[in-house]
Amino acid sequence: MKKIVIEQPKTIRQMVYEHLKDAIFYGEYNSGDRLVESEIGKRIGTSRTPVREALHTLEREQLISSIPRVGYTVNEISVNDFDEMCEIRLVLESLALRWAMEKTPQQLRSALRKNVSEAEKQIDAGNIEKFIDVDTAFHDIIADLAGSERLKELTKNIRRYMIYYRFHSVHQNANVDSIIAGHKTILAAVEEGDVEGAQDAFKNHVYQSKADIQQYQKIKEEAKTT
Repeated sequence: MKKIVIEQPKTIRQMVYEHLKDAIFYGEYNSGDRLVESEIGKRIGTSRTPVREALHTLEREQLISSIPRVGYTVNEISVNDFDEMCEIRLVLESLALRWAMEKTPQQLRSALRKNVSEAEKQIDAGNIEKFIDVDTAFHDIIADLAGSERLKELTKNIRRYMIYYRFHSVHQNANVDSIIAGHKTILAAVEEGDVEGAQDAFKNHVYQSKADIQQYQKIKEEAKTT
């Protein structure tokens, strides 16, 4: 008889934690913003206890800091953190790409084709917010088809950190064009069954995204001084 696996429902603390983490990554909270337990609990409709527990977890992850008599404030992720995450992402997603190409090549080709086509439609329609979702889905497809839940979760977590940087920079047209070009190059290698070529294309895509974000950060910093 096949064993039945019953997934445990998420706790309130876990849901609050994920909500706050996404709010930080997607720019709802910015660097230096205060996070007040009572205000958060009231806004999302829960008691202060799960909010406090979620904030403690975010502090351990160094996304926020506790300041006496002030509460919690959102940290700014350093340049070193960003560089480190890019390298970790490259290793994890390159492995996911290889496994997906080896295990489900036909399904991968079909899904990525549809994704790239949808991304171009959203750009033509000027729908940047939807494009961001489709861009994320491109990488989700690869992680899903790699056939490893553990690897899928690891890649998902590291890309959530990357969103912290990418969310605003993607709104620049040049960056959108480079994302599409990178996905097309990866797809071309996948279509040919060239694992090494696909991994090289993905590496170039990650480093181009890194350069785009760094350029955006530079422009933003220069604007502060003018």
